[in-house]
Amino acid sequence: MAGPLSGTARESATGPDGGPTVRPVGPALSAALRTGGLFALLARRMLLLAALLAAVFAAIELLPGDAATATAERGESPADLGHRRHLLGLDRPVMTRFTDWMTGLPTGDLGTSAHGEAVAGLLSRPFPNTLLLGGLALLVTLVVSLGLGCLAAFKPGRLTDRAVSATATGILALPEFVVAVALVLVFALWADWLPAVTLTGADGAPASWPMLVLPVMALSIPQIGWNTRIVRAALADEAKAPHMETALIDGLPRHRIFTHHLLPGALPTIAAGIATSTGMLLGGAVVVETIFNYPGIGGVLAGAVADRDSPVVAGVVAVTGAVITGVLLLADLIRAWASGGRI
Repeated sequence: MAGPLSGTARESATGPDGGPTVRPVGPALSAALRTGGLFALLARRMLLLAALLAAVFAAIELLPGDAATATAERGESPADLGHRRHLLGLDRPVMTRFTDWMTGLPTGDLGTSAHGEAVAGLLSRPFPNTLLLGGLALLVTLVVSLGLGCLAAFKPGRLTDRAVSATATGILALPEFVVAVALVLVFALWADWLPAVTLTGADGAPASWPMLVLPVMALSIPQIGWNTRIVRAALADEAKAPHMETALIDGLPRHRIFTHHLLPGALPTIAAGIATSTGMLLGGAVVVETIFNYPGIGGVLAGAVADRDSPVVAGVVAVTGAVITGVLLLADLIRAWASGGRI
């Protein structure tokens, strides 16, 4: 290891006992709150999400046809289609419909689908399944990438470091659907170890845990490559800090240097990488769910796009966007803690 350090000890490398001088969590977060940085950051995230939702409504509006024609039954007359458009509110300007939809959003009202179902109820069953899939993939990504990145950082320039870096670079370039097809081919068709499709139980969730293994692997493998590179680079940058030499001269054990100096200093960068992966995982879940017939929001979203159903598409974006915003906010808080409360 080239030399560990502590991001929280940048002003003072070691304390009286030879350990790092750690900044308390409470004062740092309190400073962020006093300056209003946290609330300003949250406001920016919300504005970005609102802009994204507006873009979703506009994109659906630009697609050929509308929800009335997409959901019409064979033989309906133009008068019937006009009546359906009126019932769905499609005869109103898109901006008016979007404003009405956004007005109900703070109360949890995601509108009504083109088939007359409440969007919130429509998403209440599949979305927890998607969160389960994405959450497990995120956990696997965090554990494996942290382990591989640390392993490479402990042996800089050696065969292990080169092998981990080359492998991570290779797999991060693989799309989820390519990984999913390869996993099905190897583990389901050739080895017959794991199921290739997901069956649902009475509660709408996957019937057994082995059905989660391949979808989780398909989602997490590309993100493991991405985050392994981030962890390795963050640890390498922290190892170059001048006060790392002080910690080594003090004779601290290497494991203590790593856990009390190197890893805490690299934590903000690692947290930012994991937070970024959250959006990629939820986005990739749509493709992976389709391949494995997983009971998540992927099928709901595909059907909503085919039906030109703006409220459903916007509802999916809203709930996933809220999850991603929460994870990004957590990463910002970690960075604020490490930097003394500056967001």
